[in-house]
Amino acid sequence: MEPKIVSGSSLGGSSEPREWNWLPLVVAVILVAGVVIAGLTMGSHPRQSQDAASLSTETDPYATNLPLSNLAMSESSNLAGGKVTYLDGHIVNTGNRTVTGVTVQVVFRDYANKVAQSERMALTLIRTREPYIDTVMVSAAPLKPGAQQDFRLNFDVITPDWAGAVPEVRILHVDAK
Repeated sequence: MEPKIVSGSSLGGSSEPREWNWLPLVVAVILVAGVVIAGLTMGSHPRQSQDAASLSTETDPYATNLPLSNLAMSESSNLAGGKVTYLDGHIVNTGNRTVTGVTVQVVFRDYANKVAQSERMALTLIRTREPYIDTVMVSAAPLKPGAQQDFRLNFDVITPDWAGAVPEVRILHVDAK
């Protein structure tokens, strides 16, 4: 169909009916739907697991030689106006091997003590505290037998369902030589 051309100098009344071009309306609806879907997808919380059944129960045998202590939470705002949450702690290598990597699972629980969020991540060690806290992967600063070090885990998003208690931290995997 070709759009009809209305002739005449008056803007008001023409006896011929005008045909409606639906293409701009269809494109606008598709764009709005895409923005809404993208907003819903981006706004959802990154939860790797939602219940206790999905929690990892296996731990590395060497994990018993790496006790974690002094767990503490803190927050700060970032340059984009968001919030970053930190979990700091202390790790000691009581074993006889040099540790070059540690993967942990961090479990945030809700008020009913159900898993609200579970994150699996590499442990990072605090290298310096001044003028700011700088962290490195364990592979960059291996933990020798008898060594101890403070660590920090960063979370850009934590579910609003979290009850606010210090989360559980489990060592899932250890790289050692």
